[in-house]
Amino acid sequence: MSNLAETAPNTLKVIDCSLRLCVIPLSVATIWLTATNQQDNSSYGKIDYSNLTGLKYMVYISGISAGYALVAVVASWVRCVVNKAWLFFLSDQVIAYLMVTSGAAVMEILYLAYKGDRGVTWSEACASYGKFCSRLNLALVLHALALSCFLLLAVISAYRVFSIFDPPLSSKDLEEEEDRAS
Repeated sequence: MSNLAETAPNTLKVIDCSLRLCVIPLSVATIWLTATNQQDNSSYGKIDYSNLTGLKYMVYISGISAGYALVAVVASWVRCVVNKAWLFFLSDQVIAYLMVTSGAAVMEILYLAYKGDRGVTWSEACASYGKFCSRLNLALVLHALALSCFLLLAVISAYRVFSIFDPPLSSKDLEEEEDRAS
């Protein structure tokens, strides 16, 4: 039993590092696909990622998440006096939330690009910019995979932080403890 208890933290650490290492190429690929995405149309002109603020936001957040994942992998193997569990817990939560917001912004852009908005006479753009939309779809999928890694990391870091505390006692346990004390 003690052997299992000793190997569980090491297994968790390997899973944690593996997920963080997976985030790096996924985020870099998202950045590359988005930042190099452009298409020229003879009727409507050129569209580029820098024309859309939501895409720039996703590029920035992907860069931050890749950089953080790299620093976190290195930091997780470096021993220091400070307990990093709370730092990882908070940072993983913040990065996951930022990735959700940037993914939502790009989903909105893609929705409008595919469906348009007839209320403001905005036609769908993907009919004219198919390559741009396809690359953006792929970038969003990669971003969602990186987000999935961070959601799992948030659960793992929450487990690490809160597993050091005893679970709260139920009212029945409190009564039994009081009876034993008397």
